[in-house]
Amino acid sequence: MDKNTIIGFVLIGVVMFGFTWFQNRQYNKQLEAQAQLDSIAMVDQMVAMAQDSLQRTEGYAKTNVVEKATPVYKDSLLTFARNSAEAKFATLSNDKVEIMFTAKGAQPYSVRIKDYKAYDSTDLYLIKPNMSRLGISVYAGENVNTADFTFDVVSCDDSTLVMRLPFSNGGYIQQKYSLPKSSYKLSNELSFVGLEGVIPANVSMMDIDWDVVIPRLEKGYKNEKQYSKLDFYFSGDKKPEEIGRGRDASKSINSKFKWFAFQQQFFSAILTSGNEFASGDLSVKYFDENDADRNLMACSAKLRSEFRLSGGSATIPMDFYFGPNDFKLLKKYDLKYEKIIPLGGWLVGWISRFVIIPCFDFLGRFINNYGLIILLMTILIKIVISPLTIKSFKSSAKMAVLKPEIDKINQKYPNEKDAMKKQQATMDLYQKAGISPMGGCLPMLLQFPVLFAMFRFFPASIELRQQKFLWADDLSAYDSILDLPFNIPLYGDHISLFALLMAASMFIYSKMTSSQMSDDPNMAPMKFMSVWLMPIMMLFICNNLSSALSYYYLLSNLITMLMTWVIKKFVVTEDKVRAEIVANENKPKKKSKWQQRLEEAQKMQEQMMKERQKGRR
Repeated sequence: MDKNTIIGFVLIGVVMFGFTWFQNRQYNKQLEAQAQLDSIAMVDQMVAMAQDSLQRTEGYAKTNVVEKATPVYKDSLLTFARNSAEAKFATLSNDKVEIMFTAKGAQPYSVRIKDYKAYDSTDLYLIKPNMSRLGISVYAGENVNTADFTFDVVSCDDSTLVMRLPFSNGGYIQQKYSLPKSSYKLSNELSFVGLEGVIPANVSMMDIDWDVVIPRLEKGYKNEKQYSKLDFYFSGDKKPEEIGRGRDASKSINSKFKWFAFQQQFFSAILTSGNEFASGDLSVKYFDENDADRNLMACSAKLRSEFRLSGGSATIPMDFYFGPNDFKLLKKYDLKYEKIIPLGGWLVGWISRFVIIPCFDFLGRFINNYGLIILLMTILIKIVISPLTIKSFKSSAKMAVLKPEIDKINQKYPNEKDAMKKQQATMDLYQKAGISPMGGCLPMLLQFPVLFAMFRFFPASIELRQQKFLWADDLSAYDSILDLPFNIPLYGDHISLFALLMAASMFIYSKMTSSQMSDDPNMAPMKFMSVWLMPIMMLFICNNLSSALSYYYLLSNLITMLMTWVIKKFVVTEDKVRAEIVANENKPKKKSKWQQRLEEAQKMQEQMMKERQKGRR
């Protein structure tokens, strides 16, 4: 065997050994987890049987009356904490966020974002009171879920809160929360202290269940729902994965992941493990638009996390983020949080992150009016892409000059069987005039990533939230000049003036450019699509989207029409185009590869036609 073969066999052996080792390790973990679940189920069954026996012997069972059994735990302090009616509240607050906690479960009770308001100008509660339930389940001789017990408040100051659930042996479960100044990040340390002999040595898993109801915070339900979702992130990945953008969804994750986010359009509740979550089931379900409590979505995370007691104690660090989806702010955490903001794929996202956002932020340092900022950004973008625009218009102008000649070719080859001849004659004419077939289309296609980047940026930009401009009271939501008493399918129950003006400008511009198209009947569908169908489609699409987006497209169309007039009047005049065509006719012509292939296809078609005619004879 040669050297390469030996190396190949060695690598195969290493891969097989590694795979076998990994599978055995995962299998052992599954056995441990299953043993824990079996133990919990057995204890629950024994407790239920004991409660049933206690009810019978003490006469608690009454005819035709069903009463809820009082939970009884082997640890008397747990029974006391479970049945305690008193649950104190404590608050951690800084200049950014106010978080109220309840001793019942030692968990967040409500979250208010201080420097923002809901659309109706009321306080912005990312989590309304009693709309969150966080429970930690662990087997400690019996199943213990922290959400069921009232903790003791040990200490509380401006930035730190400590609560404990005591056990009879002197040990306890502790929740410690810390909120730094000027921060949306809440640090959490879950500790098991002095529980040796209480929590069995073979228990290495705990369950974390967090259920949250996120309320509606924005003007338009459809827009808010469309940009709300649930995200989760695997360490080392370039970006998080997402589920449920605007629709009910669930996801089972059977491998380790770092964090997950309950994401509303502009605000998020993120939970990050100091280590990693071992597995989890995530789900999101949206409320109806007419929900009486104005709730947006119900989010759920059922997680499993590894932990090991050392000397009867263990500490599990976690971090909460309750705050805005601000790109610069989230990026500072260096955990890919900023990737939850939907800025598009790699090309569109790159344009958004490295061109649009820096430009937007730079102008925002000097100008407070965001409508004016969008205007200046549109002008800058148009200036940057003006060489492409001029090239595109020059190609269109040449085609307009050649339109009579093209019409003659269409009349010469009216039949479909002569389509190849007609195309070849047209290409010969374009070559003589120095026109590239893609000269008018390619520059426009290169502008599409910028248009898509804007389409992504404006609805997701928290800077535009509740910013007023002209008749729009919120540039991040739709504007309305007339609220309709009924709902039009796909359109909505209002009329957006920015969307209407944008569609009108698109119609006018398409009408202008369609006059330069050939009169070939085959071009009729394209004319109809550009002049009528596209403006109507964009009107329906943008009526419910961000008014800033419709405003940008309106400005883009108006500036393009102005540039077209200037270019046609002073840069690419008809006389200049004709002179260039004449000059190109005297130059030696070299056929492009595309034209060579077209000629070959034409020859093959002619040959096939001749063979068919011979066969018929």
